[in-house]
Amino acid sequence: MTAETGLRLGVNIDHVATVRNARGGAYPDPLRAARIAEEAGADGITAHLREDRRHISDADIDGLMAVLSVPLNFEMAATAEMQKIALRHKPHAVCLVPEKREERTTEGGLEVAREENRLAHYIAPLREAGCRVSIFIAADKRQIDAAHRIGAEVIELHTGAYCDAHAEGDITTRDRELEGLREMASYARSLGLEVHAGHGLTYDTVQPVAALPEVRELNIGHFIIGEAIFMGLQPAIAEMRRLMDEARS
Repeated sequence: MTAETGLRLGVNIDHVATVRNARGGAYPDPLRAARIAEEAGADGITAHLREDRRHISDADIDGLMAVLSVPLNFEMAATAEMQKIALRHKPHAVCLVPEKREERTTEGGLEVAREENRLAHYIAPLREAGCRVSIFIAADKRQIDAAHRIGAEVIELHTGAYCDAHAEGDITTRDRELEGLREMASYARSLGLEVHAGHGLTYDTVQPVAALPEVRELNIGHFIIGEAIFMGLQPAIAEMRRLMDEARS
């Protein structure tokens, strides 16, 4: 974490594994990407072990736990299989996300309010094992209240709608989504929750979110990995870090 800003950057390495898996070999290696990300100033590494193993593999999680010197944020669906894996590894953080086999990427936040009782029981052993439990949710008061009630320590606000509106040039929707993120970040913090944010953030969209004082961490992956094709992974991360620090200062 950069002392001047109090804002952490988590780098998601999922799509290094996507490229690797396209050929079925061992290259490019997500663990190498994680080590480079650490050197470039990432405060943590995020990896999503999907049920269908479309990118990150079980072996990748094994390797990350063995080599990382920064925290691992283990994204996963709230299934019995994933709970078992998380309890075996005991990563620094577990982030529960919604997951559908047919989706290309995570399409929205977790429906916590509708599954409050199940999720409360689901996260209890994870918390007892020492994992910080985070819930990936929409910027919605009902979902934030439910996340708080079930004992989550962290929420991660879904920034996808804000980023999509920006990309489409819909300024009215973009600004409305940003205001919603601002209001709900403040509300969540008032409940004692730590606030993170992520999904779809780019160089063009990161600064307004990074400027929100309640947000303590941004998790960014796909854009950084895409930019790395053109400029290299370390410079791509360094530029994101620079923009975050500039916005926070």
